Amino acid sequence: MIPDKAPGEDVLHASGDLKKGAHVPSFEKYKELYVKSIESPEEFWGDFAKDFFWKTKYTGKFLDYNFDVTKGAIYVKCMEGALTNICYNVLDRNVHDRKLGDKVAFYWEGNEPGDEKTVTYRELLQRVCKFANVLKSQGVKKGDRVSIYMPMVVELVEAMLACARIGAVHSIVFAGFSSESLCERIMDSRCSLLITADGFYRGDKLINLKLIADEALEKCRDKSFPVEKCIMLKHLTKEDESTVHGSLSPPAKRACSDLQVPWNPEVDMCWHSLVCGVSEECEPVWCDSEDPLFILYTSGSTGKPKGVLHTVSGYMLYTAATFKMVFDYHPDDVYWCTADIGWITGHSYITYGPLANGATSVLFEGLPTYPDVSRMWEIVDKYHVSKFYTAPTAIRLLMKFGSEPVQKYKRDSLKILGTVGEPINPEAWQWYYNVVGEKRCPVVDTFWQTETGGHVMTPLPAATPMKPGSATFPFFGVVPAILNESGEELDGPSEGYLVFKQPWPGVMRTVYGNHQRFETTYFKKFPGYYVTGDGCRRDKDGYYWITGRIDDMLNVSGHLLSTAEVESALVEHEAVAEAAVVGRPHLVKGESLYCFVTLNDGISYNQKLEAELKKQVRVKIGAIATPDFIQNAPGLPKTRSGKIMRRVLRKIACNERDLGDVSTLADSSVIDQLFENRCCTGV
Repeated sequence: MIPDKAPGEDVLHASGDLKKGAHVPSFEKYKELYVKSIESPEEFWGDFAKDFFWKTKYTGKFLDYNFDVTKGAIYVKCMEGALTNICYNVLDRNVHDRKLGDKVAFYWEGNEPGDEKTVTYRELLQRVCKFANVLKSQGVKKGDRVSIYMPMVVELVEAMLACARIGAVHSIVFAGFSSESLCERIMDSRCSLLITADGFYRGDKLINLKLIADEALEKCRDKSFPVEKCIMLKHLTKEDESTVHGSLSPPAKRACSDLQVPWNPEVDMCWHSLVCGVSEECEPVWCDSEDPLFILYTSGSTGKPKGVLHTVSGYMLYTAATFKMVFDYHPDDVYWCTADIGWITGHSYITYGPLANGATSVLFEGLPTYPDVSRMWEIVDKYHVSKFYTAPTAIRLLMKFGSEPVQKYKRDSLKILGTVGEPINPEAWQWYYNVVGEKRCPVVDTFWQTETGGHVMTPLPAATPMKPGSATFPFFGVVPAILNESGEELDGPSEGYLVFKQPWPGVMRTVYGNHQRFETTYFKKFPGYYVTGDGCRRDKDGYYWITGRIDDMLNVSGHLLSTAEVESALVEHEAVAEAAVVGRPHLVKGESLYCFVTLNDGISYNQKLEAELKKQVRVKIGAIATPDFIQNAPGLPKTRSGKIMRRVLRKIACNERDLGDVSTLADSSVIDQLFENRCCTGV
């Protein structure tokens, strides 16, 4: 599966300087460790586990599992019986055992240049303990679910770690989602409390987050699930100075007196007032390895989001190990992941992975193009960032402005570059490597999912010769395979379904409240394998290339969207009888949303209706799902059994006339109409 030797041709190698002191300095060392991780997982992962504190050691097997639905219920258990606390391990252990209390945990960089904060590990521990005590005072206890809907502020990290400290389960909802999406996630996870903020700026756009949160809570009440407690952080509105002790009070630069914040004294509580005078000490609640840590929702092909559940110990080990190895982390590094904590990348590689290693990170609230397109490189120089991790969407966006905005800044602190969220096209990879990294920084092109918890296919910067656009080889403990439609494993150069043959510590454990859906989604199609839903190609050198989604999902700007979810939002409009959504290639986003709508009799298509439909999707899902193209479709291509042929619709969206076999179409005349009505321009 892994070649004995890495190829010497048509690849790019790390410099000799990077190899000196690297955790994995050569391909031969990678191969040695990989074999150990597969053949002796307990010994391999035990080396990482020694770095953490365990109240009670585990008994029995290190990793126990069943991946075969024909042999009973699917399960994964790691270090079952051990007692620990992940908050203790990422904070107390660093402050007390490793003496890192004065080390910077986060440089917070706000939306506006000059809006900044620095938080040490000791300060972060104190703040987390204070807020954990606040949660306890509100009746939150081990196993309770807490919904968090906040911008990229340090208090978001505090809230999630405070939950982890007392054994509560955090469910973070990306602050770009609509009130409907927030309501759906609160209700599905049965959250007892919501934590939010007054608002935030995204570039020059003001977002009234509390208003959206209130709308969500009202929808919950309408559906007979009242949430009686909401804690709000004053991020933009000014706070009385007597109540800000122990909290990151908003500096005047981002204070916004124009923000009208709705307030219900029967439900709402002020974060700053609650933490005032609260103790800075809070004993951690010791949790079993397989106790739930968090729920994070990802789009599902049925249209209903899936609550991916991760547990304590395996996730902790895996995020710590992948962060250390993939970014070749060393104590003097300054690391910056530009993701939002509302996504899994932010969970694993802003919060848990870096903090578990005692790393110093940049936490960024703003946009890569605000107030100008040099913002990211200005921040790299400002904090001497050495390890930089961003999305192909951001890279493609910045490519449009050329190299001059990048070269205004030195960037000589950079050592390793990373990409996440979607496969990166070779052109963007080359620009990133040549212009941003000046041909001296390896690019770690990481493939993973919300469900995997951490990187599963990735180069190691000093060890893996790079091929632009390839995710290269599996991380330790991960055993990939490529299957054909019949479920047969393919050897050598091949293309098919990417699956994994056995679990690793950080893999998800279930879909919250619906284990049957977990089994059906990931294990039913090919019994005995975890099915990623992605296609994959393996080349003659054994390198893996992710080819994209092969189910009814779209990857738009690194965000996974369900076609069924968007279709459902469209057909809720009274004018729409039927809708079908496909992806169309986009130079910046990777994929754009191309929607076909069939209208009810007597309704005519016009710009006003198009605007209403786009607004409908934004309201139901969020701005990230706004359609780029909406085409009037008097009819849709269907088989005789009534199934929509999305393969044909994708061809029409791209104006490709070679449709392949259309013999099963019930009415081929709709094809000409659809080509005539194609959208030639879009937003």
